[in-house]
Amino acid sequence: MKFTRLDATVLTFCFAFLYIPILILIVYSFNESKLVTVWGGFSLRWYRDMWSNQGLMDAAWITARVGVLSATLGTILGTLAALAMTRFTRFRGRLLFSGMIYAPLVMPEVITGLSLLLLFVALGIDRGFWTVIIAHTTFTMCYVAIVVQSRLVTFDRSLEEAALDLGCPPVKTFFVITLPLILPAVISGWMLAFTLSLDDLVIASFTTGPGATTLPIKIYSQVRLGVTPEINAISTILVGIVTLGVIAASLTAKSRELQRQRDERAAFRAVG
Repeated sequence: MKFTRLDATVLTFCFAFLYIPILILIVYSFNESKLVTVWGGFSLRWYRDMWSNQGLMDAAWITARVGVLSATLGTILGTLAALAMTRFTRFRGRLLFSGMIYAPLVMPEVITGLSLLLLFVALGIDRGFWTVIIAHTTFTMCYVAIVVQSRLVTFDRSLEEAALDLGCPPVKTFFVITLPLILPAVISGWMLAFTLSLDDLVIASFTTGPGATTLPIKIYSQVRLGVTPEINAISTILVGIVTLGVIAASLTAKSRELQRQRDERAAFRAVG
């Protein structure tokens, strides 16, 4: 199919619509003026003020810890769920199990947050740091399950069967054979879960408590009183972190693919 001028125009407008607001935010984070819409010259003033803003730094530290812990738990549970749905195609309750895994994908975040809030209240659990982690794990694990399941569908199970035939225990087979081969998908799932946790506002606002204010909640509470250049600065840092993560994931996946191709060529040469 030929790439026409109309296609290029539409694509340009789409990218401009998506990324021009982010570029404006980044540019004005280096603004000397206190007015976020009036350019007063280049300055790093607001980055220095941001580091001295204890409220923002505490919220950023809480967000980072919540993101790492919830992404790790979500990756473990999501990987196990993907294995169950891929390896055990027929078991009682499979339809209900898969439906519960995929439900957070289509369920509004308000409903998810309210449901978790009612659960914590019914169980008498005080809302705080760990309830936010549980909530983020609940809705991120489904994304990990989908990413890992897509890799397991095309996985060559003869490698596992060969290891089992040679006497390797099932658990060791998973860690020695299966996990290294699906590791790029697992890493991608973890990074996706971490990014979703960093971005979440609605679910965290329902499940958070005193001393567990995440950065999106902190930014939202300040934006309601007016956008400040400090908000632009910390938002720019978040954009940079996510961008570096995406680049690192792409480079890792590319290097692993190149290594796999080199290993295959070496194996063919050895056979030949």
